[in-house]
Amino acid sequence: MPDAQFHEASRAQQSFLAPLEKRALIWLAQRTPSWINPDHLTVLGLVSMLGAGLSYWYARHHKAGLIAAIVFLVLNWLGDSLDGTLARVRNKQRPRYGFYVDHIIDALGTFFLLAGIGFSGYMSERLAAGLLIVYFMLSIEVYLATYTLGSFHLSFWKFSPTELRLLLIAGNIALLNHPMARLFGRQCRLFDVGGMVGFAGMSLMLIVTVARHTAALYRAERV
Repeated sequence: MPDAQFHEASRAQQSFLAPLEKRALIWLAQRTPSWINPDHLTVLGLVSMLGAGLSYWYARHHKAGLIAAIVFLVLNWLGDSLDGTLARVRNKQRPRYGFYVDHIIDALGTFFLLAGIGFSGYMSERLAAGLLIVYFMLSIEVYLATYTLGSFHLSFWKFSPTELRLLLIAGNIALLNHPMARLFGRQCRLFDVGGMVGFAGMSLMLIVTVARHTAALYRAERV
């Protein structure tokens, strides 16, 4: 492969839990056994997301699947969040490899997760597909902005994947006893309500960020 010049984008992480999460990840990285490397954690993140998706599918038949999904979401956080921190703490970073592999796995993991939720019976399959589409569109915008603006945003409006995992875990706990919610006087599935809020929120994020980044690039490259 040609040895092209590569400039790593700055990382913008401004979520609610970012300061606490950063300290926790550094603490864990400093105590991770030497035989565990970042690739092991990356694989853990992917396998855990597949496990979460299969757990949601199983939850269609037994609520134990909801508990299993919580366990896999926690393991996914550990693998997905700790791999990069471990590489930085050990000063063994591979910026191009890490960026590429991390985000390919994020895309696969999100597909596994939302497919499982769509087949769980707790959310409309169409809504799960809509969430997957808007997630991919938002991801495309992030990657294009990373290339053109040199800043990689890990969170939007104080929300990052960590906060979203916690919301999903809270939703699972609520589903164990209250699978339905009332919306505008009608009984709806709880995850359908949450999914509609998520779809609207991500769609709004996409519109706002596209407008802001387009304006920034226009100002930077006036004819």
